[in-house]
Amino acid sequence: MKVHRELGHGFLEKVYCDALEIELELRNIKYSREHQFKLIYEGITLPTRYLADFTVYNKIILEAKALSEISLKHYGQTINYLKASNYELGLIVNFGSPKLQFKRLLKPQKS
Repeated sequence: MKVHRELGHGFLEKVYCDALEIELELRNIKYSREHQFKLIYEGITLPTRYLADFTVYNKIILEAKALSEISLKHYGQTINYLKASNYELGLIVNFGSPKLQFKRLLKPQKS
């Protein structure tokens, strides 16, 4: 919230990620930026990797966006990161609108 309050909307996503990284550092929150997740199929690592904006405490995916609104595509992207990571919680934070938007997503249960 502080990042959006300070910067407002209208910047590129990378600007918000840079500011988020500063806030995480200042608050001594354990994180990794642009964390890569491997995908495994039939015991073989695929060459394609997923790159999450941030992981927090090695258990939360944090995706930053700078769009007019969050779309179903972004929900799907974050759900795929959860599947690839085996993390249970994903957060999408959108700095692109006048009012900060965020969505909390849980990893889907296997049926």
